[in-house]
Amino acid sequence: MHQAALLGGLIRDAGHYGWEVAQPVPHDWRKMAEAVQNHVKSLNWGHRVQLQDRKVKYFNIKASFVNEHTVCGVAKGGKETLLSADHIVIATGGRPRYPTHIEGALEYGITSDDIFWLKDSPGKTLVVGASYVALECAGFLTGIGLDTTVMVRSIPLRGFDQQMSSLVMEHMATHGTRFLRSCTPSHVGRLPDGQLQVTWKDHTSGKGDTGTFDTILWAIGRAPETKSLNLEKAGVKTSPNSQKILVDSREATSMPHIYAIGDVAEGRPELTPTAIMAGKLLAQRLFGGSSDLMDYDNVPTTVFTPLEYGCVGLSEEEAVARHGQEHVEVYHAYYKPLEFTVAERDASQCYIKMVCLREPPQLVLGLHFLGPNAGEVTQGFALGIKCGASYVQVMQTVGIHPTCSEEVVRLRISKRSGLDPTVTGC
Repeated sequence: MHQAALLGGLIRDAGHYGWEVAQPVPHDWRKMAEAVQNHVKSLNWGHRVQLQDRKVKYFNIKASFVNEHTVCGVAKGGKETLLSADHIVIATGGRPRYPTHIEGALEYGITSDDIFWLKDSPGKTLVVGASYVALECAGFLTGIGLDTTVMVRSIPLRGFDQQMSSLVMEHMATHGTRFLRSCTPSHVGRLPDGQLQVTWKDHTSGKGDTGTFDTILWAIGRAPETKSLNLEKAGVKTSPNSQKILVDSREATSMPHIYAIGDVAEGRPELTPTAIMAGKLLAQRLFGGSSDLMDYDNVPTTVFTPLEYGCVGLSEEEAVARHGQEHVEVYHAYYKPLEFTVAERDASQCYIKMVCLREPPQLVLGLHFLGPNAGEVTQGFALGIKCGASYVQVMQTVGIHPTCSEEVVRLRISKRSGLDPTVTGC
């Protein structure tokens, strides 16, 4: 869906390159949704086939613990199956949360799980939340031409570098997404014409306000899928605050033979690739004689907002908190992607910063990239940072011209210098 939105932008650019494309170009939600849903179904089918090929028995049942070595699974028809094992891995992940204290939220709202399965366009949409899920959904909805508003309670992209977060929001606002800052919804109701009316409070002014929308999308965080597992029967402890399962460096729970990986485990990044790698390493330790542990430092990720934000390592705030302002050097640059020039696209928010230790050779603590193909750019540099790259080594790396990635190896201006960080031709 992010790609669908990007294609819309490229179609608008096409005229600058000599392609005679009649504007405006309408978007067919049903066709896109069908393609996305078919892709997801094919992935699920592929996983089932691969499990079968590897002689893994798959049970489509909802499981909960009976004791520390046994789970009971209930099928859709109500049939129960008991399964016992020496080792048990919990990888149930999380589900989007609903604000159950808000009247009408559950009855009239949807979540990010639902948006991909809508057969018809959501129309004018209010996205409540400011997580990466909220901004990604709002970004592609705006990108395919829908009237989209994001309601932000407090900190957007919490846990990410806040300067980068501000630039992401700025870019989205410039390109049509509306933001309601410091606002919280209090009521959702359906009007006679079928539209949804939302009432909210503006905490800056202290006043209340209302608006009408076709769809309300809740993106206020995710809850771990632990409540129905009967963990207490197995002696598995959870965090009283998050309800996530407490684990050690081996992914083991309070019961040494029961493990938890992925979003359901406390203190782990909520990212699919980290869960996959943690699971592989766990299997190798249990049955392959390995002692390798999952390393959760310097895990790269990308936020797929209209202008993508890729990062690896520490944010500037984290680096300063950990090492002190006087020991941190930040190199940065605003740049213009070549593909933005002919199309006369605004590149105001295309920005890179590298957070380093100040002491030579200036170990790279974090890299933050805002621009096209951020995931592809960040993936490569993540290896260097994982291997302990220094600023000096990055500067000795030859750039590939003309790419956005080369701007990373051209970062010469530090924030401390106060010089203009706008990239020029030389």
